[in-house]
Amino acid sequence: MGSPHGSASASCAALRSDSSVGTAVLTKDDAVSPKPVSLRPALTRRAAVVAGSAAAAALFATVPAAPAAAPAAPPASPTVTVSTAVVPLAARSATITLDPQAVAAAAPAAARRSAMQKALGKVGSPYRYGAAGPNAFDCSGLVTWAFKSSGKSLPRTSNAMSRVGSPVSKSALQPGDLVFFYKPVSHVGIYIGNGKVVHASSRKSPVKVSDISRMPFNSARRV
Repeated sequence: MGSPHGSASASCAALRSDSSVGTAVLTKDDAVSPKPVSLRPALTRRAAVVAGSAAAAALFATVPAAPAAAPAAPPASPTVTVSTAVVPLAARSATITLDPQAVAAAAPAAARRSAMQKALGKVGSPYRYGAAGPNAFDCSGLVTWAFKSSGKSLPRTSNAMSRVGSPVSKSALQPGDLVFFYKPVSHVGIYIGNGKVVHASSRKSPVKVSDISRMPFNSARRV
């Protein structure tokens, strides 16, 4: 049995001799078996990374979410102050010109209407000869009381009244005019419009409203 060391030396010599001519020949003894590669460390590290990520996700899931921020308030509108200059106006006196005739006619017209209303207010009051109110009247007594209460004085009898003021035609009568009846004049009433007068008629009737046509018209006056 030959020495192993001798065989190995012979093999190396044979290799060296062959390499001298440019060709290397490997024998069975010179082959290097490959070492197996282990994947366990890499898989272990990967598992550790995945486990760490899952733990972090679980931790963040337990943290309450921050409340949503309230919407920002709109900017306040700017306040604009407007100053208006006040210019004083010079005082001016106003001159009003009144028609003297219109002024003179206004007061009597108001008195006539007032007297008419006061006489109408006595409708139903009893007739009594010679009475001039305020509870009983004769014809001229009703007229004198009504006008005196309105600021106008008149004669006491109907015949005397028929000569004061201005004459008025029957067609031009206005409320408040005096209307006289019979010939000679012996009765008076106050025209109220629509062909009617208010008057204290007779002992048989109280103060009332009658049509002019029911008595003989004599004349009319505006006082």
